[in-house]
Amino acid sequence: MNSFDFSDAGPAVRAHIRIAIVGTTGSGKTTLAKALAENLGVPHVELDAFYHGPNWLQTPKDEFRKLADAATLEGSWISDGNYHLARDIVWPRATTLVWLDYSFPIVFLRLFKRTMLRGILGTELWNGNREGLRRHFTKKSLFLWLFQTYRRRRREITEATSLPEYGHLQVLKFRSPAEAERWLREAIARRL
Repeated sequence: MNSFDFSDAGPAVRAHIRIAIVGTTGSGKTTLAKALAENLGVPHVELDAFYHGPNWLQTPKDEFRKLADAATLEGSWISDGNYHLARDIVWPRATTLVWLDYSFPIVFLRLFKRTMLRGILGTELWNGNREGLRRHFTKKSLFLWLFQTYRRRRREITEATSLPEYGHLQVLKFRSPAEAERWLREAIARRL
């Protein structure tokens, strides 16, 4: 059973909430991270915003790592993103890893709904970038990315969570959006 309870911890522990949220493309990492961060009053660290510069240009690796380092160095935070490039920065500093490990059909449907909504509304994501519908008929399609990375991402996260350097992490693995939403409600109610 997944649990997350700091109710018996002192204020110093609660003051250092450091949660990394991972999962495949379209699983809802950012949505969960934003909701949790907003309700707990801690910064939200969206790694996509560091990685994708204006016009979808990739941030240079050294600069991306510096941004991730600065955002997670001190205090409390909730991060989201799967960037292997920053795992050695974010995961050692986190206390908890929330893994949204949903089935492919669930993720595909969530990605489809999100993409259609963003494309129709012209929603700005970060750095002026918008996820237009035409983009999904190119090699830059998130649907193509999902097909290419779904199994690999599950394997990588499984392997990484078993490494001794991440043994300190409390790993919460949710197999359905309902499980994650229930945990979110409980975490907010308890204020961790």
